[in-house]
Amino acid sequence: MREFINARLKLTFWYVLIIMLVTSLFSAVIYKALTFEIGRGLRMQALRYVHREYIVSIEEDDNLFQEIKRRIIFNLILVNAGVLTVSGFAAYFLAGRTLAPIEAAMDEQKRFVADASHELRTPLTALKTEIEVFLRDKKLDLKESKKLLQSNLEEVDKMQSLSNYLLSFLKYEDGIKKLEFEEVDLAQVAGKAIEKLTKLAKGKNIAIEKDLREVIVNGNSISLVELATILLDNAIKYSHNGSKIKVITEKIGKHGVVSVKDFGIGIKHSEIPFVFKRFYRADSSRSKDKVDGYGLGLSIAKSIADLHYAKITVESETGKGSLFKVFFST
Repeated sequence: MREFINARLKLTFWYVLIIMLVTSLFSAVIYKALTFEIGRGLRMQALRYVHREYIVSIEEDDNLFQEIKRRIIFNLILVNAGVLTVSGFAAYFLAGRTLAPIEAAMDEQKRFVADASHELRTPLTALKTEIEVFLRDKKLDLKESKKLLQSNLEEVDKMQSLSNYLLSFLKYEDGIKKLEFEEVDLAQVAGKAIEKLTKLAKGKNIAIEKDLREVIVNGNSISLVELATILLDNAIKYSHNGSKIKVITEKIGKHGVVSVKDFGIGIKHSEIPFVFKRFYRADSSRSKDKVDGYGLGLSIAKSIADLHYAKITVESETGKGSLFKVFFST
């Protein structure tokens, strides 16, 4: 990007300027020290002459001294020119390394805005199209009006859902430091998540099997419930109607573990490394049902896990389902 090229050049200039100021200062000190010592040596040598050659010797020594000073200046200029050349390339390289994280962060921010805009455009376009078609229809009745309003309400709900996801993502992605940690029972966390999504699971006739054992960890209860809810919601979305989901909390070694296992469409092995990237959605073409979502849920879950210094893993096999686990230190 142009602004980063300009910034890199400016930073290179300041790096080189600082280096040249330092080398110039050292050069001046070296020049003074060398000329002083050489001049002192020549004067001491000249004092040994006590005859007429003394005058000649002083004149010769003075010419020699001036020649030595010129050579010192010339050599110092050569050295400084070499330093300037090398430092210029080095400074340009270091400026690039310095600005690289900032440039990457800005690129990521631009991609985020572009992706969010794209996701918002879809429901807005649908909303606008439906209203325009409705306004062109001269034979309007109450039934069609209600149908349109219902459809519009669904699109508004989608936009509200997306905005909530975006706010949650930004909140956890920035790494909120004001999270209050306390002793939390993972069994209660998973239980609250199940309560929130029981109705959604029943809508697809999905049975949630739970094995919730008390496991105490240090964390933030609200965010942990959100994490468990995301994993369970994801499992429901990608499960077949009439299937089941297993939710388990247990202690394995020194870790408290929350596991969510579904028997749905699964994830391709090649897609597993990307499931926690924002706005990434695994291929749902293997499912007969349309899967709604924005690809932000698992990214938020990963951010919450990171804030708790927890590790989140996924195992999946196409056509057989997925297993998500979160490991907490106890």
